[in-house]
Amino acid sequence: MSIVDLFQHNAAAFYGVVAFVSLVVGSFLNVVIHRLPIMMERAWREGLEELEPVPATGTMATDTPARNPAAEATETFNLAVPRSRCPSCEKEISVWQNIPILSYLLLGGKCANCRTRISARYPIVEFVTMLLSLIVAWQLGPTPQAVLGIVVTWFFVSMSMIDVDHQLLPDAMTLPLMWIGLLAALVPVFADLRSAVIGAAAGYLVLWLVYQLFRIATGKEGMGYGDFKLLAAIGALLGWQALPVVILLSSLVGAIVGIAIIAVTGRDRNIPIPFGPYLAAAGWIAMLWGEALSAWYYGLLN
Repeated sequence: MSIVDLFQHNAAAFYGVVAFVSLVVGSFLNVVIHRLPIMMERAWREGLEELEPVPATGTMATDTPARNPAAEATETFNLAVPRSRCPSCEKEISVWQNIPILSYLLLGGKCANCRTRISARYPIVEFVTMLLSLIVAWQLGPTPQAVLGIVVTWFFVSMSMIDVDHQLLPDAMTLPLMWIGLLAALVPVFADLRSAVIGAAAGYLVLWLVYQLFRIATGKEGMGYGDFKLLAAIGALLGWQALPVVILLSSLVGAIVGIAIIAVTGRDRNIPIPFGPYLAAAGWIAMLWGEALSAWYYGLLN
């Protein structure tokens, strides 16, 4: 009996495995969300130094903050190293203190060493990752579509949080997601290869054209290139047929949430609001219920 057959005959085992793996991955996503932008900034600084060496005073001949290049050059910093530490007392976090959600509850939301409060966002990201993954598993069952859908969900969660924090959608995530979609189309999983290739190209070009028209009309940049790449990735995953629904959903939700934020918080209208989370949410919804939504949408047009 294959693993697929086992899961098809034992739904509880399937959901249990999905929940456990997603919680562990959710804990790792917290690391990605925090460290990947820092890694990108350091890579940018290193590239800048190659063009403009750091003066002897230890400060760069630009408006970037002073730093210690020698220390950074010898320090290994990636998604695995160094081990997670408390940002307040810098005490290393042990394995048992890293158990998703449970360790946060047992520690009362505080560092075990210095008792500084830990942000509730960490367990929230873990829980949301598990919840969304379980919804994908419930909707698609023990199938290749569910496996790909869960992996895509993990990408969407991490990219959305990075965009909220930094208004940035890293190429290190959008481009691999696009290639995953194109390679999956060879099977195919969600879309055939022709639809996926057209979807990737159309997804990028649609938002690129909107960006250019908005810039010409207003002299401002309405969105970033990461948004183009994310929609290209969604188009590669789901095919060009899903793009109208994704664009409509993301624009509608983005407009509603943006207006609500401005009305409730008094946020300046000129302060940009990241569009990536709305694209990710629309892509996730279209991945699970896209056919029904497309039928409804095209029914309205007819």
